[in-house]
Amino acid sequence: MSFQRRTSEKTTELTASVPVKLLTAGSAACFADFITFPLDTAKVRLQIQGEQPVRTVALAPATINTSASLKLNPTAVPATQHVQYRGLVGTITTITRQEGFRTLYNGLSAGLQRQLCFCSIRLGLYDTVKTFYGSLLKENEAGLQIGTRVLAGLTTGGAAVMIAQPTDVVKVRFQAATRSSTGRRYASTLEAYRTIHREEGVRGLWRGAMPNVGRNAIVNVAEIVCYDVVKDCLLLYAHMPNDIRCHFSAAVVAGLAATIVASPVDVVKTRYMNSPRGQYRGAIDCAIRMGAKEGVAAFYKGFVPSFARLVSWNVVMWISYEQLKLVIFNRNQS
Repeated sequence: MSFQRRTSEKTTELTASVPVKLLTAGSAACFADFITFPLDTAKVRLQIQGEQPVRTVALAPATINTSASLKLNPTAVPATQHVQYRGLVGTITTITRQEGFRTLYNGLSAGLQRQLCFCSIRLGLYDTVKTFYGSLLKENEAGLQIGTRVLAGLTTGGAAVMIAQPTDVVKVRFQAATRSSTGRRYASTLEAYRTIHREEGVRGLWRGAMPNVGRNAIVNVAEIVCYDVVKDCLLLYAHMPNDIRCHFSAAVVAGLAATIVASPVDVVKTRYMNSPRGQYRGAIDCAIRMGAKEGVAAFYKGFVPSFARLVSWNVVMWISYEQLKLVIFNRNQS
């Protein structure tokens, strides 16, 4: 594909109205979220595993001094962590067997609300913001414009989180709740918003906003900027046609990059959002205590389902987005 044709495609994207871009991005993201939601639930369960230790207690007879018996037998009350979930397939199987298949879609409503708010902004406004930064930085339009794209990704990713944060909090809490312990915390997403606001205030709805801003700004750069750059390289240097093969290849690279850079922040964000009020002094305290208690490996808990989910999500979202652009933008031109 020639550069002239690629330039023409960029012009077509830029002439599309902002509402059309927002709707197209949000629709593609919702479809991708629906397809990959069980993977996200498995990721959340693996990430919070280890947060609340389950102790196996060997009860001593009433006539025996418990503290004395512990000195004689230190293993009488072993603080063993019960590992309920193992691996992606094992986690999904366990959830389905113990709680039913529908549990894998707990929080789907909040997840779709999140995508409509979040992805519409971070992806739908990306080209507009990129054009704005391009005019400020005066980068060579024939080049890859890495600085412009990174700034645009950071800006739209951070802005999207500040607007869509309550939907993310509700989604995480629905996915983390198990029937075997406390059951569902909320009967519906609307009740969840009201309950969190009533019990924890406005700050509760924006719990974990700062780590989430960091996480999603990084993910936005890894996903959108990486996809944008890889797609351009495939078009310009590998002479690959602008079709599903190109979109699939760029989406896989973007998903891998996003998983690697975002996993530590994602684990902290999930733990902190799901924590009871007062358990942590903040996201940094959550990260420090988690690292001290569970080691560095804890920051990559749920890496496999996170990788599977992000790659799958990116493939479905980008292919859907590109196809929707072809349909909607071509219809607008005709």
